[in-house]
Amino acid sequence: MDSLLASFLFVVGLLGVLLVGSIWVGTALFIVGIAGFHFFLNIPWGNILSTIAWNSTSSSTMFALPLFVWMGEILFRSKISENLFNGLAPWLDSIPGRLIHVNVFASAIFAAVSGSSAATTATVGKITLPELLKRGYDRGLAIGSLAGSGTLGFMIPPSMMMLVYGILADVSIGKLFIAGVIPGIMIALMFSGYIVTRSLLDPNVAPKAKSSYTWGDRIRAIPKVAPAVILVIIVLGSIYTGWATPTEAAAVGVLGSLLFAWGMRSFDFKTFKEAMISSVKTSCMIMWIVCGASFFSVAMGYLGITQGVAQFVGGLGLSRYTLIVILSLMYLVLGCLVDGFSMIVMTLPIVLPLIKMAGFDPLWFGIYLVIMIQVAQITPPVGFNLFVIKGLIGEELTTIAKDALPFFVMLFLATAIITVFPGLVLYLPSLMIK
Repeated sequence: MDSLLASFLFVVGLLGVLLVGSIWVGTALFIVGIAGFHFFLNIPWGNILSTIAWNSTSSSTMFALPLFVWMGEILFRSKISENLFNGLAPWLDSIPGRLIHVNVFASAIFAAVSGSSAATTATVGKITLPELLKRGYDRGLAIGSLAGSGTLGFMIPPSMMMLVYGILADVSIGKLFIAGVIPGIMIALMFSGYIVTRSLLDPNVAPKAKSSYTWGDRIRAIPKVAPAVILVIIVLGSIYTGWATPTEAAAVGVLGSLLFAWGMRSFDFKTFKEAMISSVKTSCMIMWIVCGASFFSVAMGYLGITQGVAQFVGGLGLSRYTLIVILSLMYLVLGCLVDGFSMIVMTLPIVLPLIKMAGFDPLWFGIYLVIMIQVAQITPPVGFNLFVIKGLIGEELTTIAKDALPFFVMLFLATAIITVFPGLVLYLPSLMIK
């Protein structure tokens, strides 16, 4: 027991020192794993490392990662965000809160084809924020709704976080994608409901003058939204019906995004090259983290830390809901310090056995963990969405975080809802065609 405690303190301490020293997360995980093998185990770690690196990057599931990243990069550089605003505006202008809802619905649609929270926030925000502020909408609600809605990039599939979690936790990527649909829609509706409530309580949130959109304008706006909706149907529909694996669906999504971007005349060779380079950089970064996390996880298993922590927590006799509350507080603190990928890879080797022991489905836990990462996106000091919005309009981080606070609360409310009603997560995956 003393050796187990010593190895645990060593691992946690060394990892903390490396992260505080600004060492890349993937590199830090490799170093900690190697140090654990070297100081506490008489096992040659070289062969283990090479085997894990190969297995982590050569699976068919991992092939989907660069394809989804590429699809998001292509759409990020196209006119899809501008078209989403112009296409949604005629349909949402008559709802209390009016065009502020475009932040929510445009983010939800773009999230379903990008897989990235930061990309969703930046792409939607560069069009909606200037327009909303110019037209006299409440600044705080416009900013806060974008910060909150941008996090849907991780929940509404395809999601980079779900891909990484599925690979590390050995959970079906297709089922994870489908499991995120109902929670993603639920969170979007919660955000939209809050905007309606704020607008009814304070009519000054939106300008009183209404644009004279006719039904003809609404019908003519549909083609502007259609490309993104078609991509969503193709990618998710093919996975849900069993016609395609996530990797095959990602390839079709890339082809579709290239065709739509070319059709919008917003994609030339220079843009193609930029999308390719950015995709390679992002994919390599994620794969490096995944390899490091896999090696770190194996090292924790050899050291006995995973089993030891699981037995310790199990001996406390905590209820399953108490465990979720404790984990939520832990992830809240962790989200203030590190990014979403780090939250997954650093905690999964220890937390996942606890979740299984408490009787939670690993598929459900993947969606819960994504919501915790959504919270981290709007939590200072390292909330990425806050920095994206600061870059768009130059607002102070503290002001943006304050504007995003109601949406922060709603994300925690969504966590409570799926915990009490896990069927919201597990229902659609149970219907998937095998």
